[in-house]
Amino acid sequence: MADDTGRQWDLDWPRALGGAAIKGDFRTEPEDFIVDELAAPMAGEGEHVYLQIRKRGANTGYVAQQLAQLAGVQNNDVGFFGLKDRHAVTTQWFSVWLAQKPEPDWSQIESDEVTLLQSYRGQRKLRRGEHSGNRFQIRLRNIQGDRDAAEAVLARVASGVPNYFGEQRFGHNGGNLDLVERILAEQAAGKRKRLPRSQKSFAISAARSWLFNQVLASRIKAGNWQEVLEGEPDTSPSGPLWGRGRNAATAEQLGLEEEAMLPWRNWRDWLEHCGLSQERRDLILRPEGFSFEWSGDDLKLAFALPPGTFATALLREIAELANLADRTIK
Repeated sequence: MADDTGRQWDLDWPRALGGAAIKGDFRTEPEDFIVDELAAPMAGEGEHVYLQIRKRGANTGYVAQQLAQLAGVQNNDVGFFGLKDRHAVTTQWFSVWLAQKPEPDWSQIESDEVTLLQSYRGQRKLRRGEHSGNRFQIRLRNIQGDRDAAEAVLARVASGVPNYFGEQRFGHNGGNLDLVERILAEQAAGKRKRLPRSQKSFAISAARSWLFNQVLASRIKAGNWQEVLEGEPDTSPSGPLWGRGRNAATAEQLGLEEEAMLPWRNWRDWLEHCGLSQERRDLILRPEGFSFEWSGDDLKLAFALPPGTFATALLREIAELANLADRTIK
C-alpha cells in the first residue's frame, strides 16, 4: 500500500531456505491454527485470580474486557502474557486483580467462543512476554506445488529460519508504517498532534520492527545471516531494535547495519526521542519440536516458539499462504 507520500511498503522479505515451493490455504477454519501458551502461573494466596481460557473466534482484548466487566474492575486490572489471534483456537492465561472485591462466578464468562478450563489464586499480575512461549498446531489446506522441493525446505526448518517480525506487526497493508510517516510529516511541519497511547505504541513497534527487518533482509541477501560477523556484540547473529544509546555493533557488523538503515535516518531519530533504549534481537528463529505430516492434500505442522516471535516467519519459508493478507496473527 502507498502512504500519503506515495511510498510503497514492500513486505515480501527475502526467503532464506530456498524459496516457497508450495502454496496452501491458511486458516480456512479456526481449528487450522491452534495455539497453546507454554505457561502455568504459580498458585497460592493472593489478590489475583488466574484463569486459563480456551477461545475460538474471539480476540484477547475482547475476553479481557469481558473478565473486567464480570469482576467489576478496570480493564488494566486484567493481565495476560500476550495477544492471541481471533481466527484461531487458542489457550491462554489471564489474571484479574480483585483486591478486596468478592470473587464472581467465573463460569459466566463461558459462551460458544469462550471456555473456562481452570482458575486459582495468585500474587501478581501476568505481564506480556513473561511466559516461556507458545506451541502451534497448524494445518495448511489444498497444497499445490513441488512437494519434493518443499520436503527439502522442511528438512532445514528445525535448524533455524529468519526471525522476521511478521506482516501483522505492520498493520493491514502496512497501515502502521503509514502512521509512522504521518507522525514524522506532522512533526516536520511543526505540528504536535497528541496521539492515543495505543496508536503511538503501534507506530513505535512498527518502526523498530521495520528497521530490524531491513537489517535481517540485507544479511540474507549477503548470505551471512547465520554467521557471527566481526563486531557482533552477541555470541549469535543479532540485529538492532532501535532506540536511545549507541549501537552495540562495531566493525563489519556496524557498517552493514548502518548501510541497511541509512534510508530511515529520520525514523531512527524519532525512535531515539520516544524513550526507548537500544536492544538486540536474534536473527535466527529456532523452533522447538518441529514436525510435519502430509495428510492428503494438506500439510500439518507442529512446533513451539519463544515469546515475541512469529509463526508466519516460519510458515513463509515453507509455503505461499492464501488468506495471509486479510487474516492477522498476534
